[in-house]
Amino acid sequence: MPVVDTDVLIVGAGPVGLTAAAELRRHGAHCRIVDRLPARLPYAKAVGIQPRTLEIWDRMGMVREALDAAVPMRGQLLYSDGADQGRIDFRLPPEVPYGFAALPQYETERVIEEHLARFGTGIERGTELVSFKQDTDGVLSRIVTVDGGEEEVRSRFLVGCDGAHSIVRKTLGLSFEGGAFPEEYMLADVEVDWSLPPGYGVRVMHHGDDGAVDDLLVCIPLPGRGRYRMSMMVPPELSAARKPAGGQGTGDGVAHGLETGRRSPGIEHIQAVLDRLSPEPTTASAMRWSSVFRISHRLVDKYADGRVFIAGDAAHIHPPTGAQGMNTGIQDACNLAWKLALTVRGAAHPRLLDSYDAERRPIGEEVVGRTVRHASEGVQADPDDFTTVMLREAQLLVAYPDSPIVGRGTPGLEGPGPGDRAPDCGGLTGGISAVPLRLYDLLRDRGHVLLLHADSPDGLGLCGEVASGIRHLTDGQTTALVLLAPDAGTHPATGTTADSTGNGSGDAAAGAGGPAQVVDYATDADGRHLPAFLDSRGEFARAYRTTGPAAFLVRPDGYLGARVAPLAVPGAVAALSEELARVFRL
Repeated sequence: MPVVDTDVLIVGAGPVGLTAAAELRRHGAHCRIVDRLPARLPYAKAVGIQPRTLEIWDRMGMVREALDAAVPMRGQLLYSDGADQGRIDFRLPPEVPYGFAALPQYETERVIEEHLARFGTGIERGTELVSFKQDTDGVLSRIVTVDGGEEEVRSRFLVGCDGAHSIVRKTLGLSFEGGAFPEEYMLADVEVDWSLPPGYGVRVMHHGDDGAVDDLLVCIPLPGRGRYRMSMMVPPELSAARKPAGGQGTGDGVAHGLETGRRSPGIEHIQAVLDRLSPEPTTASAMRWSSVFRISHRLVDKYADGRVFIAGDAAHIHPPTGAQGMNTGIQDACNLAWKLALTVRGAAHPRLLDSYDAERRPIGEEVVGRTVRHASEGVQADPDDFTTVMLREAQLLVAYPDSPIVGRGTPGLEGPGPGDRAPDCGGLTGGISAVPLRLYDLLRDRGHVLLLHADSPDGLGLCGEVASGIRHLTDGQTTALVLLAPDAGTHPATGTTADSTGNGSGDAAAGAGGPAQVVDYATDADGRHLPAFLDSRGEFARAYRTTGPAAFLVRPDGYLGARVAPLAVPGAVAALSEELARVFRL
């Protein structure tokens, strides 16, 4: 068998490629990540960060750095034909841990790159993929390095995160069907001195006599005083139907993204639009960059071919409405990376990687269709209620109920089922932590996690048996956590008793007259330590709609792989084993 230089070669070091690399390294796989650009681009292209992306970054262990760099997106101010149309506040249910945020793409890349560096992996800049061939054992890629030299890289897998003009997609010969919008737009990163409330996007439209929008201004807040990324229609002098010089709309018929040619708007072009459309008089200044851009909508026919995969803009492009593109790509990368890592370790079911296309391509298709509709009709044309629209825009409704690797849901059973996002909850108390924890605190930086809910001493014993069985089946590749109902009674494993406040009435605490002791831990059937937490406020039971013994398998990307409820003897381990066999090589 040929020598393998790395487990996975990743082409493209934007947010999608960086996420794939960071998740591969977090799960123990080796990778190389190459990018043809000599340095990170200083453009605020994708700026919207969805709550679901922040949840993913939380699981990865890097959300704090992102929150420090970002600013809140609190809502949007709407104006039409000179009239104030009101304000939309981006409200989500209180159990959702993060709101909407804005962060320039180069800052997003910096945060993920610094996180990746903690694993000893850096970007190979100025390095370009030229060609590749795959066989049954791996992929042989030819790359040109920053000094002009050529190198052959042998990897088990290749992942193309190389954008709308992906050489990986083209080499595979995949179709990229869709169309393009005729309008051209210009983008600019500027500061303004208006008095509009911070944290709100601004959308201003003007309609012509025929009722169509003939002038547009969209402003997204960025970190910094009065700073926005603004988009607007291109004026006639920049709309050159003349062929762009060196722009992304050349070479392959895909006109999408920023143009790097000679048509960059000046501050005077931005000011002219503000003079026409700004809700109040204002002056633009401190322009950091500007560009003309075009929008296409396309979707690849499949996300994988053999040992080669594509993700992000290489697989789907669409209007920027709702800031769905980069966030969808990050979810692509997260979905794929843990599956590749498990496969590299030899622990995956032989068909596990097939689930990447099965799960993610329908999501890409839905996002492309929805953003095209919203671009032409507006988000307000969505027939669903406002809360549902917000949850969908936040990407919190992404689910995989029809995936070949998740269990089948139980008809009539309420609460999250296999393929659904694992919701967060609070009020989890343990003996060491002096403050209640959130479920996402317990899931952070872990792989597969088996959540075992117990509502009685017998249920706790059952959880211990199941934890041992699953640990043996997966060779220790799942972490088991026990969540105890407030009225679970005396816990033989700890010698404490839980009450409705989440405290235990252990003898030592009761005798001393001090605060009652909380549950510290349990043990599994082999006598091994098993972390246990009290669902002191009943939030877990409410979020997961369970009243008795139950088991929930949470995947590394935060979706439920299986739900077994009620959990009972005999058959509990067998039931979970059937679901685990879809993912693991048991």
